Amino acid sequence: MSSNLIYIIPFFGVIALIFTFWKSAWVSKQEVGTPKMARIADDIADGAMAFLKAEYKVLSIFVLVVAALMVWSGMSEGTSPLVGVSFVLGAICSALAGFIGMKVATKANVRTTNAARTSLGKALEVAFAGGAVMGLGVVGLGVLGLGSLFWAYSSMGWPVEKVITVLTGFSFGASSIALFARVGGGIYTKAADVGADLVGKVEAGIPEDHPLNPATIADNVGDNVGDVAGMGADLFESYVGSIIGTLVLGAALMNTQGWSDEYGGMSAILLPLVLACIGIITSIIGTFFVKVKDGGDPKKALNLGEYIAFALMLVVTWFVVQQMLPGEWTVGGATYGPTGVFVAVLLGLAAGLFIGMITEYYTGTGTKPVMSIVEQSLTGSATNIIAGLGVGMISTCIPIIILCIAIIGAHHFAGLYGIAIAAVGMLSNTGIQLAIDAYGPVSDNAGGIAEMADLPKEVRQRTDKLDAVGNTTAAIGKGFAIGSAALTALALFAAFMTTAGITSIDISKPLVLSGLLLGGMLPFLFSALSMNAVGRAAMDMIQEVRRQFKEIPELKAALGVMKKNDGKEMSEWSTADKATFDAADGKAEYSKCVDISTKASIREMILPGMIAVLSPVLIGFTGGAEMLGGLLAGVTVCGVLMAIFQSNAGGAWDNAKKMFEEGVEIKGQMYYKGSEPHKATVVGDTVGDPFKDTSGPSLNILLKLMTVVALTIAPFI
Repeated sequence: MSSNLIYIIPFFGVIALIFTFWKSAWVSKQEVGTPKMARIADDIADGAMAFLKAEYKVLSIFVLVVAALMVWSGMSEGTSPLVGVSFVLGAICSALAGFIGMKVATKANVRTTNAARTSLGKALEVAFAGGAVMGLGVVGLGVLGLGSLFWAYSSMGWPVEKVITVLTGFSFGASSIALFARVGGGIYTKAADVGADLVGKVEAGIPEDHPLNPATIADNVGDNVGDVAGMGADLFESYVGSIIGTLVLGAALMNTQGWSDEYGGMSAILLPLVLACIGIITSIIGTFFVKVKDGGDPKKALNLGEYIAFALMLVVTWFVVQQMLPGEWTVGGATYGPTGVFVAVLLGLAAGLFIGMITEYYTGTGTKPVMSIVEQSLTGSATNIIAGLGVGMISTCIPIIILCIAIIGAHHFAGLYGIAIAAVGMLSNTGIQLAIDAYGPVSDNAGGIAEMADLPKEVRQRTDKLDAVGNTTAAIGKGFAIGSAALTALALFAAFMTTAGITSIDISKPLVLSGLLLGGMLPFLFSALSMNAVGRAAMDMIQEVRRQFKEIPELKAALGVMKKNDGKEMSEWSTADKATFDAADGKAEYSKCVDISTKASIREMILPGMIAVLSPVLIGFTGGAEMLGGLLAGVTVCGVLMAIFQSNAGGAWDNAKKMFEEGVEIKGQMYYKGSEPHKATVVGDTVGDPFKDTSGPSLNILLKLMTVVALTIAPFI
C-alpha cells in the first residue's frame, strides 16, 4: 500500500492546481467595469508586480548563494548535494504561490467592485474565488513539491532517513522566502498605510482611499503584498514544515517499531502527506458552499464552507488512520494506536478553530475588549494606546491554554508523533482557511476602488459589508497562523532533537540557559527592527504626500474646495467647485509613493532576515546541539506570546477606529468620524498597524525558520 501511495500523492497537488487555474480563468472572465475602475485596478496591479519583481530579484541572489553552500556541505559531509536542489525548489514553490495569489487578487479586486454594483452575492462569489486561488495554490504547490521530491529521492534506492534529510531543504527554501515576503510585505503595506492615514485622513481630512491621496494606490498594493503574498508564504511554510517534522518523527517511529510492509511499512511517514491530500479535496468541496443572497450575512457563508470542510476532514481521517496504521505500538512504556493518532488530528483541528474564535472575540467590532478601547478613547490618544496594549497582553492567555491542551493531549494519545500530526491536522484544511483569509484584502481593495472611482453609495455599502467580514477573517487568519506556527515549530523542534540525537535538554547547564535567554531576546530584537523599519519608511511616505499636496496646484486647489464644502453632498457644490475638483483627477503622482514603499521594504527586510537565518547556525556550530535547543525553546515561547499580543492589539485598535467611523454610542452620547475620540483611535490604529501587519505576523516565520535551519544543520553538529 505505501509504495503505491508514493506515486499517487503528487497527483492531488495537480488536482489543486487545476482547480486554481479554473477559478483564476473564471475570475478573468468577469466584467471589469468602467474605464476609470480599470485604470485604478491597473495601477494597483502594476504596483504589486513591481514589488514582487524587485523582491524576487534580491531573493534570487540569496537563494543561489545558500543553495551553493548547501550543495558544497552536502558533498563534503557525505549526505547529498541534492539538499541544495530541494532548497531551490522549496523557494521557487513559495515564490510561485505568492505570485499566483497576487496576480489573481489584483484581478479579482476590480471585478468584485463591479459585481457589487448589482449584487452582494455576486461580489462575494468573485472575492472568494480570488481567495480560493491563493488557498488551493499554496496547498497544491506544497503537496506537488514534497510528493514529487519524495517520489524522486525514494526511487534512487536511498534509505528513508536520507530521503527525509535531503527533503528538509525544501522546507528551508519555503521558510526563507516566507520570512522575506512577510517582513518585506509588512513594511511595504504599513509604510503606505501610515503615510496615507496620517497625512490624508488626519491632516488633510479626506476620506480613506480618496483619489486625491497620492499614497492610496500604494496602500491598496500593500493589502495584496502583506495579506495575500505574505500570508500565503507564511501558511505555505507552516504547511510544509509541519509535514516535514512529521516525516522525521514517523521515520523514527517506524525504525523503533521495526514495522514491516504488512502494516504499510512507511505508513507513519506517509500519513501526513495523505492527510494533506484529503485536506485538498475537502477544501475544494467546502468552497462550493460559500454563497450568500442579497441581505444575507457573508460571514455565515464563509463559516459554512469552513465547517463543512472541517467535518469532512474528520470523517475521512478516521477511516484513513484506521486503515494505514497498525492496531497498537509501544514507545517508552506507553501504548498507542490509530485512534490516538486520530484524536491528535482532532485536537489540532479544534485548536485552530478555537484560537480563531478567541482572536475574533478580542479583535471583533462591538466586543467587550474593543469597546473598552472605544470608551477609553474619550480621554485621548494616551488612554487609547494603554487600553490597546492591555487588550493585546491579556489576549495571550486563552490561546496559550488552548495550545497547551492540544500539545499535552496529542502527546498523551500518540506521543511526540501525536504533536507533529496535530500540527498537520490544524493545517490540513489550509486550502479553504487561506481562501477565507485572502478574501479579505480582495474585498478591501474592492472598497478602495469603489471610493476612488466615485461609484454610488450603495456600491460602497456592499463592499464595506464584505470588507467588514474580511477584517474579521484577516484577524482570525493571523490567530490561526500563530497557532499553526507554534505547533509546527514544536514538531520541527522534536524532529531536530531526534536528528541531533538529543533525548533531553537540561536548562541548568550554562550553555543551554544562555541559549534559552538568547532565543527569548530574538523576538524583541526582530520586532524592534521591523517596527523601526516601518517608522523610517512611513516618514519618507509622509514627506512625499505632504510635498505633493503642497506642490501640485490641482491637488492643492481640490483640497481647498473639499474643505470649503465640508458636510455637503457633491450635488450641492457650485459648478466652479466641481470643475476644480474634477481637474485634480489623476494628478496625484501615485507611482512615486509606490516606489518609496518598494525600495524601503526591500532595503529594510535584509537585516531581520539574516538574523533569523544566521542565529541558529552560529549558536549550533559554536555552542553545540543542546545550546541550539535552548535557543529554539526560547524563541518559540517568546515568539508565540509576542505574536499573539501584537496581532491582537493591532486588530483591536483597528476595529475601535472603525466603530467611530460607523457611529458609536458611549454613555448615552453618539460619536462619529472626525470627533476627538475618533482622532485618538486613528493614532492608536497607526501604532497598531505595524503590530498586526509587520512585526506580529513576521514572528511566526522567525520561530519556524530558525527551527527549520536547526533541523537542516542537525546532521552536521
